[in-house]
Amino acid sequence: MTRASLDKKPREVAAMFDRTARRYDLVNDVLSLGQDRLWRKATAAAVDAGPGELVLDLGAGTGTSTDQFTTLGARAIASDFSLGMLRTGVRRRGDSGLSGGGVRGVTFVAGDALRLPFADAVFDAVTISFALRNVQDTEAALREMLRVAKPGARLVICEFSRPTPKSFDVLYSQYLMRLLPPVARLLSSNPDSYEYLAESIRAWPDQATLAGVVRDAGWTRVAWRNLSLGIVALHRAYKPTHKPTIKPASESED
Repeated sequence: MTRASLDKKPREVAAMFDRTARRYDLVNDVLSLGQDRLWRKATAAAVDAGPGELVLDLGAGTGTSTDQFTTLGARAIASDFSLGMLRTGVRRRGDSGLSGGGVRGVTFVAGDALRLPFADAVFDAVTISFALRNVQDTEAALREMLRVAKPGARLVICEFSRPTPKSFDVLYSQYLMRLLPPVARLLSSNPDSYEYLAESIRAWPDQATLAGVVRDAGWTRVAWRNLSLGIVALHRAYKPTHKPTIKPASESED
C-alpha cells in the first residue's frame, strides 16, 4: 500500500505519509510553484502567536510550518501521526529522538487528531495546515481541538479549497488530475500518494461548507479568507468563553 483510499483509514494515511516524508517539502514547493511559502506566512500571521503563548500545530509533518509560529517568542508543539514525517523533521534539526527538545521553541509529539495526547484547555492557539482533509472524521477532530484549546483560544485552518472563478476552477481541476501525478512521479519518494492528494482535494467541501462544520463542532466567530484565488482558504474561529450564540459563518477576501 503506497497510497491511502478516500476512506482515510488512519493506518493507511500514516503509512502513506511515512513513505512520502523524505522529499515531501521539496515536492510541495515545486507542485505549488512556491505558493506554499506564502500560504505558510499567511497562516502564521493569522495565528499571530505572541510571547509566552503555546501553539498546537496539528498535522505538522516535518515541522516546516511550525517554526513560523515561534518567531515572536511563542512555544509550539508539532504533532503528527506519521512517525516518518516527525523523524524527518527532528533529524533536520540535529536531534536523535521524536521530542525536539524545544529546539527553536518547537517540540515534536506523535499524536492522532481524533485522540490528542494533551490535557483539556492548554493551548492558546490550534492550527492545522493541509491535514484536516486527511482525517477520517472532520467534525470529531475539530471537537478534539476544541477540547485542548483554552477558552477564547483561536483556531486557524489552512486547507485546499475551491477556486472562486469558475473558469479557473476548471483549469485547476485539469492540473490536479492530469499534470500533478506525472510531475510527482518524477520528484516524489512515493508518487502514488499524489494521486490521493488530487482526489482528496476534489472531494473536499467548499469554503462555506467547511465553515459550517467548524461551527457545528462548537467553535464560534467562524470566518474565512481565500488565498490564491481560492485554491487555498484560511478558516479562523475561536473557542467560546461561555456558551456561544450560533451565528452564520462570514467571508472576507483580500
